[in-house]
Amino acid sequence: MLKTSFIVALATISTASFAGQWQVKIGGSLLQPSAKHNTLAEGLVTDAKADNGASFTPSIEYFFEDPRFSAELLLATPFKHEVKASINGQPSAQIAEFKHLPPTLTFKYHFINSTPITPYFGAGVTAAIPFQERARGDLEGAKLRANMTYGLAGQVGVMVNPIKDNKNWGVFADVRYAKVEPDLKIDGVKIGTLNIDPWVYTAGISYRF
Repeated sequence: MLKTSFIVALATISTASFAGQWQVKIGGSLLQPSAKHNTLAEGLVTDAKADNGASFTPSIEYFFEDPRFSAELLLATPFKHEVKASINGQPSAQIAEFKHLPPTLTFKYHFINSTPITPYFGAGVTAAIPFQERARGDLEGAKLRANMTYGLAGQVGVMVNPIKDNKNWGVFADVRYAKVEPDLKIDGVKIGTLNIDPWVYTAGISYRF
């Protein structure tokens, strides 16, 4: 269901590309996983956690006829993460690494007012596309795979237009939360689900056409 909704929403934005107002945002993001105590392989692997990652994150935003409403598609260069865990009760050590892309689509409401500061919030869907998964440490040599996954996403932020009489340029900062929980396989055998559920902190500049 989420996969279908994500594709339909992307198609809706593409269809709207011939009219309306567009905004391009250029920023950087820190992705901080919130899930810290994953248990995998029937208890053999405990306290598995992905570390923080940072990336360049541009986005494209379309404003509907009512400018209080918009749709934003977050793009990114790949995030890279290491995964640490305890195996058989041994001290935590790196067991894996992977990269992923997190395209995220949110539909937003903007609190337009007479000041240069416009708060906003949004909700939508995200996808986590993992690649270059590699087992490390005690799992070195095993074939690690993580599946592509979909989840819900929320967003809260603020846009500031600091240049008087010029509403095209702006600066922004926002926070997103997403449900990201890929299944993991070692040598083709599922060992569990790695709950990442990240907070994503983003700041940057924008230009509105």
